[in-house]
Amino acid sequence: MTNDAIAIDNVSKTFGEHRAVDDLSLRVPEGSIYGFIGPNGSGKTTTLRMIMGIYYPDPGSGSIRVLGEALHGADNDAIGYLPEERGLYRKMKVRDLLRFYLELKGRREFKGPIDDWLARLDLTGWAHRKIQELSKGMAQKVQFISAVIHEPRLVILDEPFSGLDPVNADVIRDAIVDLRRKGTTVVFSTHDMSVAEKMCDYVFMIFKGRKVLDGTLDSIQRRYGHDTIRVRLDQNGAALNQLTGVERVTDFGRLQELRLADGADTQDVLTQLMQHGRVAHFEITQPSLHDIFVRIARPEPQETAGA
Repeated sequence: MTNDAIAIDNVSKTFGEHRAVDDLSLRVPEGSIYGFIGPNGSGKTTTLRMIMGIYYPDPGSGSIRVLGEALHGADNDAIGYLPEERGLYRKMKVRDLLRFYLELKGRREFKGPIDDWLARLDLTGWAHRKIQELSKGMAQKVQFISAVIHEPRLVILDEPFSGLDPVNADVIRDAIVDLRRKGTTVVFSTHDMSVAEKMCDYVFMIFKGRKVLDGTLDSIQRRYGHDTIRVRLDQNGAALNQLTGVERVTDFGRLQELRLADGADTQDVLTQLMQHGRVAHFEITQPSLHDIFVRIARPEPQETAGA
């Protein structure tokens, strides 16, 4: 039986008149990579901060258990945390900073872990440089190391890939996957749906403070059915918006994604496409996580009109 690294039951969090999280229940299995997605202001960071014990739920609203225990503050040595707002002691040297974080977590062995992580993230040559001398990407890698160097059982990363170039994003991704391989539970938030699709064992989406998706990618896609066609045409795809039975067209340039209306016949859509010219690619598929996200989070017409 799989144990839960995080168990949230009927939790709400209110700031003044604004309910940031509304009656949320969630289970994060141990040893998994769990992705938090949602639009800006949806409640992702508030939820992560409640898991950390930085915020407390509204009185009487429910409970949160982390690694089998109720939290009583943010000083749990079994948890590593990378906050959305990056912040390091800019006057400290990289090696001194990492030693400081290890000491805060009660660790007495410094050289091995620090050397290993600096080498892994290609920072060995910067070990004796001050944080203020590093590029933004280098500083972000140092902050990632500070969150995981003490070998926590649970790692919480708020937008870990934000601002990283593709090379450094790959380095952090590989490190996260390796943490999972060693049994660490990793929870991270992201706006990059392709990252969530490729990396996460489970995906959770919060929208306007409420849970709207929770499960494996396969289970989420099955819920939305096979109502998506991906096509590539040898001519301009502008006419796709005029096809009968097509509810929405997303143009990715070389490839177009068509969302079918309820009851639409895929063969009829193919026949219409062929009337416009040669069809180089035609694929009936499940909707991508990006498409599902947009379906849920896209403003309603009345919201757009009132903006």
